[in-house]
This record gives sequence, structure tokens and C-alpha cells, in this order.
Amino acid sequence: MAPLLAVAVVSLVVLGFASQASAKKPTGLFVNFGDCPVTIAKLNTCIYAQTSSGYFKIKKTEVPIAKTITLQGGVLENEETGAQTFENAADGNTLSKTPQTVPGGLFKILAPEFFPEILKVIFNEFINKGFTGVTATTELVGKIGISTNALIGKTGAALTLPLRVHLENSFLGNNCYIGSSSHPVVVELTTGTTSPPLPNEPITGSIGEPEFPTEGLLILKKNSLVNNTFSAPSAEGCGSQILFGIFTGLIDEAVNAEVGTPSTSGNNTAILDGTLEIAAAEKVINSEK
Repeated sequence: MAPLLAVAVVSLVVLGFASQASAKKPTGLFVNFGDCPVTIAKLNTCIYAQTSSGYFKIKKTEVPIAKTITLQGGVLENEETGAQTFENAADGNTLSKTPQTVPGGLFKILAPEFFPEILKVIFNEFINKGFTGVTATTELVGKIGISTNALIGKTGAALTLPLRVHLENSFLGNNCYIGSSSHPVVVELTTGTTSPPLPNEPITGSIGEPEFPTEGLLILKKNSLVNNTFSAPSAEGCGSQILFGIFTGLIDEAVNAEVGTPSTSGNNTAILDGTLEIAAAEKVINSEK
């Protein structure tokens, strides 16, 4: 199967040489590529991926993916070296900010014992009013890396995502993050088998089930991208709106204790299951109306 897929991807790259594009939107089988940056000269291919299941785990906290996350953009390939560069979506919405529910909510409902009394009172007041739910949103904070050769060959990083995890809750506020643009959570996803340090064990992704609905379009259904070798830094900025942020350090400490951050390689896992669509940029442009 791999050789067939490799030929398909090469064909897409050849077809994808695009010199110009209109402001119109693609139609038919290429309708999902409406935000592909086809106005970029010599863009080869368009990418549209939806993760509909799987999970993101940092040390002690596992967040299931229950709401679809969308990644979209395009790929430029160096004609001499074959190196590929990921180009962000035309509207800037490259990775959708899709909040996922954190099981157990806020600190498992109990205020940490090391909180000062005034902070415990504030915390319990939020709990009593029902503000216990917490969401986690993975946000892009850097340049995506991509390799269709690694994707098809099932070895190495097919997709590299520099991320931060945004934890949101009425108590935590809007500035509680694990990772940042200067210290991102870098997840190198593969369709192959990982080699993590202990206590994690190797896990294996999958190219998925290939379909070729028309010339210039490859759809990989039941695709699975995995990684369990990444590390995660401490949480920062949590509770910064409470009493002018004087307790931010304590709340950061509570979040770190609950989540298990900072968390070294071998303690974290990302499994992204869904559908990946790859289209020749020229075909996307020609479908526009």
C-alpha cells in the first residue's frame, strides 16, 4: 500500500504547481479546501484534516477529544531538495481553537490545602455557584512542520505542532496556559511507531484507509497521528484576575500539582484520530466558481 500512496502524493505535488488563483471558492469534491492559501506562488498541495477522536494527556490529566479539531493550510515543496514548508490557512484559522472538557473539573472540586483561607473562600464561592467546569484548548504558537514522505513512509515526524494548552474557567481566568510561543509544547506526530523513554511504551499510528475519489485528491480515512515523547512546561498566568493577581503563583502551583506539570518526556501522550485530505492546489483552483 505504501508505494501506491507514495505515487499518489508525488502525482499531487506535480499537479499542484499553481501560478495564479482567483478569489472564488472551490466546489464539489474540493469544497473543504476553501481556506487553502492558493494565492501563494508555486503552492503544491492543499491540506485539510479533521481530528474527531483520540486524546491529549499530560502526566496525570487526560483530555479526550470529543469536539472536532480542524487543521488546514497548504504545502510548498523545494524543487531541488524536496523539503516541504507548511503554509497557514488563508484566513489565519490554521488550527481551530476547539475547547475540550477536562474530566473532573476544577482541582477535582476541592480547594488545595496550601491555599490561604481567603483564597479558599474565593475558590469555594466559585464552586458553590457551579463554576467547576474546565476546558482545555490546544492553540498553535509557531510554524507547523510537515513531511508527506514521513506520513507515507510511517517513520519520523509527519506533522510537527508547536502548541500551548489554554485552560479556561471562571476561577482560572483567561490567561492560564501550559506552554507559550517561547516555550511551546512541541508534538511531533507520526503514523509510525514511537520510541519514548519510560514509563511510556511505544505506540503506533496509522496512515489510514486511502481513497482516490477524483484526480488530484487523496483522502485518508481512519488516519491516526501519535506521539508520546513530548514534554510540557509548568502552567503560568492562572487566576491572574483574582485580587489583582496576588495569588497567581499559588494558583499556578495548584494547577501544576493537579495536572502534573512540568512533565518530562515519557509521561505525555497525544493521539489524533480522524480524516486527512490532500489535494493538488491546481485542482482546487480549477474547481472554483
